[in-house]
Amino acid sequence: MRKIRRLTVFAAAALTVAAIAQELLRPKDERTWHGRILGVPYDFRLPTLDRVKATFWNPHAGLLTPHAFGVGWSLNLYRLTHPTGG
Repeated sequence: MRKIRRLTVFAAAALTVAAIAQELLRPKDERTWHGRILGVPYDFRLPTLDRVKATFWNPHAGLLTPHAFGVGWSLNLYRLTHPTGG
């Protein structure tokens, strides 16, 4: 189990570094600080209340939603409490 945890931490760190590098390689006026790296979403903009709400309580999204800040996905709590869309 310890090896899986280390691998997960390493992968998350590598994706974070790669996402930051991807942004820094763009011309300054083209940097958005959000997008995807190897299919994994990232967002390094300061989180807003609307984006946090869309991440954790979104009736129009699936069970997993992109993080409001960082790399990867979060659980959409709306989908956990309303699994049939209700």
